Amino acid sequence: MNEISTKTTEYETVWPGGIVAVPTFQPAARPIDLAGLTVAFVWDYVFRGDDIFPILEEALANLYPTMKFVNYDTFGSTFGGDEHAVLNHLPDLLAANEVDVAISGVGCCGACTPAVIRASAVIERAGIPTASLVCQGFVAQAHAISPGQGCAAIPVATLRGHVDSQSHEELRAAVLEHTLPLVIKCLTEAPLKRGDRADSFDPTEIVAKGSFEQINNIYENKSWSDGLPIIPPTILAVREFLKYTPDAFDRQIGVIQPSGSAVTVWNVAVNGVLAGCRPKDMPILVAIAEVLSDPKYGVEHSGDTTGGDALIILSGPIFEKLGFNTENGAMRDGTRANSAVGRFLQLFLRNVGGLRPGGGDKCTFGHAARIALVEHEVELAKLCWQNFSEQRGYKKECNIVTVGRFTGDTVVGSIYGHDPEAIAQYLADGLVRQSGWELIYTVGMAPDTHRPLVVISPMIAKTLAKAGVDRAGLQKLLFKHARMPAWKMEAYIGAFTNLVPGKRTLNELHAQGLASSQFALSGDPNRMVPIVERPEDILLVVSGDPYRSNAIVFGSNGMHGFPTSRKIRGINNVQA
Repeated sequence: MNEISTKTTEYETVWPGGIVAVPTFQPAARPIDLAGLTVAFVWDYVFRGDDIFPILEEALANLYPTMKFVNYDTFGSTFGGDEHAVLNHLPDLLAANEVDVAISGVGCCGACTPAVIRASAVIERAGIPTASLVCQGFVAQAHAISPGQGCAAIPVATLRGHVDSQSHEELRAAVLEHTLPLVIKCLTEAPLKRGDRADSFDPTEIVAKGSFEQINNIYENKSWSDGLPIIPPTILAVREFLKYTPDAFDRQIGVIQPSGSAVTVWNVAVNGVLAGCRPKDMPILVAIAEVLSDPKYGVEHSGDTTGGDALIILSGPIFEKLGFNTENGAMRDGTRANSAVGRFLQLFLRNVGGLRPGGGDKCTFGHAARIALVEHEVELAKLCWQNFSEQRGYKKECNIVTVGRFTGDTVVGSIYGHDPEAIAQYLADGLVRQSGWELIYTVGMAPDTHRPLVVISPMIAKTLAKAGVDRAGLQKLLFKHARMPAWKMEAYIGAFTNLVPGKRTLNELHAQGLASSQFALSGDPNRMVPIVERPEDILLVVSGDPYRSNAIVFGSNGMHGFPTSRKIRGINNVQA
């Protein structure tokens, strides 16, 4: 009998991260004393800043009677649909108001904390010292975000506990006893220099050697893996991926937040190897990285506490030929192509984007890595329906990747009958049931960024097509029926969550430019209002088992992962 070989394969592997590529700066010089200075309050319009800032202003005025104050409404919200415009104008407004120091807040969630740090970075770059108000549970995230803004030492003044759980009296006591001294320290003392980010290597540098098990242990201990076994990223394996792209390995695709790291063709390939992708998937992975590097996508919001995870949608004639599943179990694991490409996105966000739990990622719950969803082009061709590529503004024959962040999903099962109106009502009911706090992306915080997704099986599409309803027709029907009472929308965004402070009505939001006119047609609280601005805001994909009339509806995370598409270059040259 032949002896069983005990020889162990040894691997030499490379780093899956990215080198910080943002310009660096030092924090502004601090004054010795605050007497006579002008203080600006800069707010992201969430988490009780309208309670906290008056407490601080009263206390600072007692300590420094000659101090002057500039209210937050001078600058606008540093978080929301107008964030980029507000930050662009912020240095000029600070200068016009002769501001000496600024208090920036309030960071008490996984999306607003980065927003506070982004605002503070802009202010510090302008030469004005800041104190960033951050709840204790989000301090680690604030520190993880800072290097990506170009400064390793943006100072933080903590808020004790979480402000939403405190009465006004408890909040006042905590601000005066705990936060006020820290604010003064942040504004008058040079920030402590934090160490450089650990683990930064040259792209081709060997960072680990050992057996398969040893490599996996190293990558898990370094938080370079997602907890599942990874494929060791050897230079040879990475080079196999590079054969499937016309790009130079060191091409910088962009810069990704919150880490501020360079996105390169090389680190795309490394994470593709890690995830178990096939080399021929490389053009898809590059297109995904291009989406993540696009400011329109909003990758910097990916660590938010509500945890809408990214979903990849593939549309075009090539994917079935490349072995992607479009039918039974379209979003279930079991097909390497769909599963590995979905896993790549999560690993890339972790390793290059810096989105690790407890640091840049403050998701409360989250979802497992989402399987790449692929539209069923064969069935669509039979119906003469537009495909998803066309819905996204591309030609029918284009192979595209779309990435969006979705907060959850609801199955709409066993859709019965042949009446398009009845079918649309059932689907619309699912859309309404999946819409809650997410409606801040329709009105309020970031209006006109709500993009819910409806995935219908080919069987439903066939029924609708027989009745003369195409993709655009279904969108119109869904827009007609996916509605709720005005009072309920107001409760979701202002009473239950306070994500739109002040419990403003839809009519008030319209008057302030935060809701379109269709939300303010009357003062009747029971009037029915749509959950999106326009029919085309409802994304539609046809996929899944052709022999069952089911659908699945996804909530939208709006500007926190605005659906963004890219044409996949070179994919048609890949052999199936």
